[in-house]
Amino acid sequence: MKLETEYRTIGKVSGPLLVVNAVKNAGYGEITRIRLESGEERLGQVIESADTYAIVQVFGPTSGISIKSTSVSFIGETFKLGVGEEMLGRVFDGQGRPKDTKAAFAVEKERDINGEPMNPVARRMPSDFIQTGVSSIDGLMTLVRGQKLPIFSSSGLPHNRLAAQIARQARVLGSSESFAVVFAGIGITYDDASFFIDNFRRTGALKRTVAFMNLADDPSIERILTPRLALTTAEFLAYDKGMHVLVMLTDMTNYAEALRELASAREEVPGRRGYPGYMYTDLASIYERAGIAEGRKGSITQLNIVTMPGDDVTHPIPDLTGYITEGQIFMSRELNNKGLYPPVNPLGSLSRLMNNGIGEGKTREDHRGVADQLYGAYARAQESRNLSAIIGVEALSEADRLYLKFGDAFESKFLKQGEYEDRSIEKTLDIGWELLSDLPENELTRIKREHIERHHLKYRGTRKTEGAKEEVEKKTGEEKKAEKKAKEGEKEAKKGEKAHRGKGRK
Repeated sequence: MKLETEYRTIGKVSGPLLVVNAVKNAGYGEITRIRLESGEERLGQVIESADTYAIVQVFGPTSGISIKSTSVSFIGETFKLGVGEEMLGRVFDGQGRPKDTKAAFAVEKERDINGEPMNPVARRMPSDFIQTGVSSIDGLMTLVRGQKLPIFSSSGLPHNRLAAQIARQARVLGSSESFAVVFAGIGITYDDASFFIDNFRRTGALKRTVAFMNLADDPSIERILTPRLALTTAEFLAYDKGMHVLVMLTDMTNYAEALRELASAREEVPGRRGYPGYMYTDLASIYERAGIAEGRKGSITQLNIVTMPGDDVTHPIPDLTGYITEGQIFMSRELNNKGLYPPVNPLGSLSRLMNNGIGEGKTREDHRGVADQLYGAYARAQESRNLSAIIGVEALSEADRLYLKFGDAFESKFLKQGEYEDRSIEKTLDIGWELLSDLPENELTRIKREHIERHHLKYRGTRKTEGAKEEVEKKTGEEKKAEKKAKEGEKEAKKGEKAHRGKGRK
């Protein structure tokens, strides 16, 4: 083990960085203790090392650091987090220190927050359906256990409410194994942090949640640390404790901004829009810490929020995120302005692993066909809306007016639901069939005939149910009459038998 070495050779302070001269054998990622003249201690991390100097990233403000009187000690270890199952139900800050007033938890292991890359050969293909209780997600962009699926949103949209709803309601169907949520707020406001914690506490979800909160007024460089603390905790719960873990990171845009700030302080050559050229690799080091390992019970699923600057989906942050992850959930400002919650736009959303987690034995045998047909019909409805804006509704064909009506019903019945409404996948698909049954049967070209005959309202829905009810009531009435007649006949038979016995005695 390397001995702790102390230096008083700070040559420069630049933003969140210290340049320490005359340093030998400093390791990349090595943790440092920075002691101010007042006796205050701050943590730092080596982000660049050479034969004669080391650049240290300070986790905290650099105010008060004096070049002459401040010392930097290199402790010879990387940043490690003490983890334990008692972390569930607790709230920590962006450096992993408890924010609540509870007693210290029992640390079972210490883990390097940078994790260990999972061998691709050891990865198992995700295939288990996660029910979020949100129809637009479960029905059209299904989340699968072990997947990484970001939420692309914009400022002012209710992505926090949706994230809290998913954290409350998410579960793996048909599994009795433990399910946990690891939540990380990255550069969020105090109001947002209070919303999440109060929501988790009020609904009881906090019992199965570990929360890390890096607030907007905390040092921005701390945001580099926060998601890695959350993922290290998730890996312990998943692979050591066998839990299914849903990791929620919000907001990854704040993380990328901190990355740009750090690159600027290092005077690196900027890439697209000032972001560092290695941002793709850095984001991948976070997103790729999801999945299922062969031979282990647990899993890590990521559902991260990315707010798009200027509502621009081609911005480097959502653009690179889309390349790394397995789809996206796209929140629409247009739908939000209509008063719809959650304002998820199916036409901009995608889950690349959806087919692995749906179908017979997982959700329902008609799931794929219903999803495809709803996608197609809603796309046709959008075309009809655009056309009506040019030529007017009256000039539309009968088919276009029908799809226009379908689009309105789809938004109000399928996409729109209550913030505390937890829909089962059965109910979601049934709502889908209710909407599709208003279209001509010959338009349902993406659904198998056998599924139409089994689930279409014409064969199994309201009209048939009412007819069956009348038939049952009619049958019940006839049976009652027959039963009454039989009893009367039985009485008459008994009377006749009694009379016959009386005659025999005489």
